[in-house]
Amino acid sequence: MALPPAFLDELRLRTPLPGLIGRKTRLTRSGRNWKACCPFHGEKTPSFYVYDDHFHCFGCGAHGDAITFVMRAEGASFPEAVERLAAEAGLEVPKPTPEAAAREKRARDLHGVLEAACAAFQRRLRLPEGADGLAYLKRRGLSDATIAGFGLGWSGGGRGAIAADLKAEGITQEQLAEAGLIRAREGDGEGRSEGFTDLFFNRVMFPIRDRRGRMISFGGRVLGDGVPKYVNGPETVLFKKRSSLYALDLAKEGAFRGGTVVAVEGYMDVIALHQAGFTGAVAPLGTALTAEQLEELWRLTPEPVLCFDGDAAGARAAARAAETALPLVTVERTLRFVTLPNGEDPDTLLLKGGSRAFEALLKAPRKIEDVLWGLIQEAAPGAGVTARGKQKSEIFRFSRLITDRSLADALREELLSRWNSGRPGSRGSGARNSGHSALQPRRPMNVPRPAITSERTRMAQGAALMAITLRHPWLLTEVEESLAGLDLGAGLAAQCRSAVLAWLAQGHALDSAGLMDHLAKVGLGEAAAALLRDPSLPFAARPDAQPKEALDGWWHFFALLRGEAELLDDQAAARRAWTESNDAGEQERAQRRLVRLQAAIAALRRGEWGEDEDEPPGGAGNGDRPGGHPRSTP
Repeated sequence: MALPPAFLDELRLRTPLPGLIGRKTRLTRSGRNWKACCPFHGEKTPSFYVYDDHFHCFGCGAHGDAITFVMRAEGASFPEAVERLAAEAGLEVPKPTPEAAAREKRARDLHGVLEAACAAFQRRLRLPEGADGLAYLKRRGLSDATIAGFGLGWSGGGRGAIAADLKAEGITQEQLAEAGLIRAREGDGEGRSEGFTDLFFNRVMFPIRDRRGRMISFGGRVLGDGVPKYVNGPETVLFKKRSSLYALDLAKEGAFRGGTVVAVEGYMDVIALHQAGFTGAVAPLGTALTAEQLEELWRLTPEPVLCFDGDAAGARAAARAAETALPLVTVERTLRFVTLPNGEDPDTLLLKGGSRAFEALLKAPRKIEDVLWGLIQEAAPGAGVTARGKQKSEIFRFSRLITDRSLADALREELLSRWNSGRPGSRGSGARNSGHSALQPRRPMNVPRPAITSERTRMAQGAALMAITLRHPWLLTEVEESLAGLDLGAGLAAQCRSAVLAWLAQGHALDSAGLMDHLAKVGLGEAAAALLRDPSLPFAARPDAQPKEALDGWWHFFALLRGEAELLDDQAAARRAWTESNDAGEQERAQRRLVRLQAAIAALRRGEWGEDEDEPPGGAGNGDRPGGHPRSTP
């Protein structure tokens, strides 16, 4: 007996591919994914890529999921691979029973029933009886390609329409009822059934699919003033509203291609956004966002955007979503929030202002702490003792909801800082405008970026190195010689480097403020400020970086810029200086430099500091730590 699809989906979900594949071949980050030399054929240049739910080798064509990988890597049969992965995931493999076989066949049949119904609804939309529905979709600005791509249809106006359509295909009313398309009428009180009645009639139909693209239910919108305006199919063996998202299958592909993942409120909002190019859009199905739906969003991206209306209902929805998310957020995943202009939804905003209007909103989202701060002020407005006491109580309540303690501490500190300021948003405004958030993931993955070139990569590395130097000029006593001999090209970093070395030779106190004043006097103040304003700078370039973090970060970027052959030459020179010099101070400096160079060469050879053609070193995605430092330091 084949295993139930739901079990296999759960098994794949509980088996992170990087951890599994990393046992067979060394993986390195490649943008939001991973790459390696293929374990299935000999190669020296990595062409094997690991994504969220599958792997693919562009060399030999190997492709598959976790189960496929175990089968190929270990020569296991399908049952053996499933047994092994299930044991590691803490799952019990379902036993082959007649009841299980019947359930599996029924579920498989129900997907087919829903697909047949979808085709019938699409046909009806193009018939004279569907003219009003088609006209409604056209008035909403949808193209024929979009209507076809989303499988939109018309339910028909008469009772029993779908049963009549599908009767010729051998689909029974009992199957339609189990699929959530019709329901049994209530009996007459004496046990006699009244037959079945349609759940959808005189409605535009919206197919609902799971993340794998399989039909699981429908939503319908009535035309005119009928109520309810929208209805969704009932809960079935296939359809669970709390864990389903409209257009999730399409958004998965959109997120993979770099689109922003954004959750909006309705079907038409999602469709209009996809048509406008925002292919990461999804929507809940008649419920407030649930924990299960948030988990689905985080499977697509670590920082999805939640988009709400600008009215009071939208504010309440944002607050509920923020509270629901708090026990689930970590330093690796959080939420951003966008509020629409009052009276607008994404659909109408696009019709009036085009894609640029929505893009502008996405570029200025609020962070989760901003939403919580607004909620605190709304719950206890004013500056009196009672109001402020309640505000502080809410701050501690929110922080207690977060299970990640380091994140809870960061949230509490941020909100208490705003509370202590005595005026709403005083500190928060600065935090929002700076681009830094205590609750922001370290690796934003869905921000579109320009093409990466070796020249741009070196510019980013040089800028990061000089930014660390400007913030922490005290380290020049150790790195002066290395900095002077480094090829930084002809950009801002090189200009600043020359001025910094000239300033150092004048014997100034090694403090950042004095260095910046000097650069301003020689006409490089704006250039230096531009280097420090770059939001993608590593943690080592921040003023609060510890000395070891700053020094480790500096040598990290030096190693990337210098290259292995030049590092070996530097190592030989440092060794000679250490052994041949008669000056104790010179020997000590040479020894420290030799240790750093040896560590840099070893890290490069291990691949810990290797360049990534999909993400320039120096950005937010560098390394596994917020500073973009190497994972091991000398």
